[in-house]
Amino acid sequence: MKRIFIPIGFACLLGSSFGQVKPKNQFLTLSNIDKSVKPGDNFYMYVNGSWINNTEIPASESRIGAFLDVYNKSKNNLKAIFDGLGKSKNVMGSVEQKVADFFASGMDTTAIDKLGYEPIKPYLKQIDAIRDIKGVMQFIATAQTEQNGMLFNIQIGADEKNSAVNIPSFYQGGLGLPERDYYFKTDAASLDIIKAYQTFVKKMFTLSGTDEATANRNVELVYNFEKLLAEKHLTNVELRDPQTNYNKMSVAALDKAMPNFGWKNVLTTMKMKCDSINVGQPKHFENINALLASTPVDTWKLYLKAALLSNVANALSADFVNARFDYTGKALSGTKEMKPRWERMIQATDGNLSEALGQLYVKKYFTADAKKRMQELIANLQKAFENRINRLDWMSDATKEKAKEKLHTFLKKIGFPDKWKDYTNVKIDKHNYFNNLLACSKNEYAFQVSKVGKPVDKTEWGMTPSTVNAYYNPTFNEIVFPAGILQFPFFDPKADDAINYGGIGMVIGHEMTHGFDDQGAQYDKEGNMQNWWTSEDESKFKTKGESVISLYNGLTVLDTLHVKGALTVGENIADIGGIAIAYEAFL
Repeated sequence: MKRIFIPIGFACLLGSSFGQVKPKNQFLTLSNIDKSVKPGDNFYMYVNGSWINNTEIPASESRIGAFLDVYNKSKNNLKAIFDGLGKSKNVMGSVEQKVADFFASGMDTTAIDKLGYEPIKPYLKQIDAIRDIKGVMQFIATAQTEQNGMLFNIQIGADEKNSAVNIPSFYQGGLGLPERDYYFKTDAASLDIIKAYQTFVKKMFTLSGTDEATANRNVELVYNFEKLLAEKHLTNVELRDPQTNYNKMSVAALDKAMPNFGWKNVLTTMKMKCDSINVGQPKHFENINALLASTPVDTWKLYLKAALLSNVANALSADFVNARFDYTGKALSGTKEMKPRWERMIQATDGNLSEALGQLYVKKYFTADAKKRMQELIANLQKAFENRINRLDWMSDATKEKAKEKLHTFLKKIGFPDKWKDYTNVKIDKHNYFNNLLACSKNEYAFQVSKVGKPVDKTEWGMTPSTVNAYYNPTFNEIVFPAGILQFPFFDPKADDAINYGGIGMVIGHEMTHGFDDQGAQYDKEGNMQNWWTSEDESKFKTKGESVISLYNGLTVLDTLHVKGALTVGENIADIGGIAIAYEAFL
């Protein structure tokens, strides 16, 4: 399932109804405006300049803005739920018991620290016992069934050219750095990140019993191996092209072409019964097949250990957690301090028992009135969107009709799912955090793999109810707004229209526009990757997209660092469309 997320930042609040805002809404204030800036020169700095100049990013955050304000509200709401559950006698096997005990097990740092890396010793022994490349692939495939992804990533969802049926998709992965370009950069900032990553990998080895000299050698071997993997990875810009990343192939042909990878054995171990799969980036898997023949098994084993330790570090004792934060938090994100344990455990519970916790969240914090108001807003924005399509002077009537069909076929999801995931088979032990994580991972994998070859269930959600975000999914042709984002300053059922259209209205328009950005425009109303444009209109659309890329290429982020327009074009189109549609709908 592809998800396109809304950007972090401020929605400009268009309208002049600030005087009607209730006293509690102190976030919206004219004092944020920088009157030294002319609106026509830089409207963003005019609206937000004083706030930017007088606001510090908290030490535990890498950014600040309206999204953080709303996230903090959701976080505190969730904390209130956990505080209440902790004081209650929850029925064994109930949603409340599972959520409460999962959280409690993660908060028991005394027990977790006492164990150290004991929970993963069986896995490390399995790696030590590997003797050949078949054993390497067996370990990797088995790890995937526990959602411990290494070497490649998997996703089970709608076939992009037959969106009514689920298919497994295999994508490039296996890198410890964020993406392939890091392995080939030589600027000072990138070299600092590479050094931080290597320090982290070394720490993983030493904390799990390797002496320092051997750990240094291990890091070099692992890093050089990952660099070989990175050489055949597509760039982030290349990954944005849906056509390039759709390569449906028969399992028999893959098995014959890549005998070292052993597709049939891998899929059997991963409990997938299918005749064909989508291989997102074939060169990556061809590279794996070659590296299995050319790389010593002992190097593969070191790579597996490094990947395993990196993946599970946050589930182990404090020294592992701190080492991972030094890399991902400080070096990558610029965060100075780790979030408090209770907040991280709220996030962990939301990630592992997402719709169990979601049931408790929406029961307490989301109302029918809010859903009804959102439905009205969405309907109004659809009308505004249709009006804008009708006025286009460059698009033919034939393409306009197809565009309007797609617009009015949007599946609209608001607040929370109509049916909840089943956690009956998940056994949660208040005193065993690692096993709880494992139980959740196995349950989620079993749910996902059970979908292979079956009809797509469009009632599924790709975000948790408390998430402060939204998304458009092209294969479902859906726009989704979790309860978490439906809070002030984005949304308030009782607030003035100017606030709702300037806040959540922009978000709604943004997600709608994703259905027609450079990626979304390649999918029809049924969610199939299929061209519905006339050739002339398609050419004009691409030319306009190039103009957006050029515009954003000229924007400076910091010092000499420019926006990479080809990478951000989907979000940029959605931002431009979102605010225009929201403003027209407001009027």
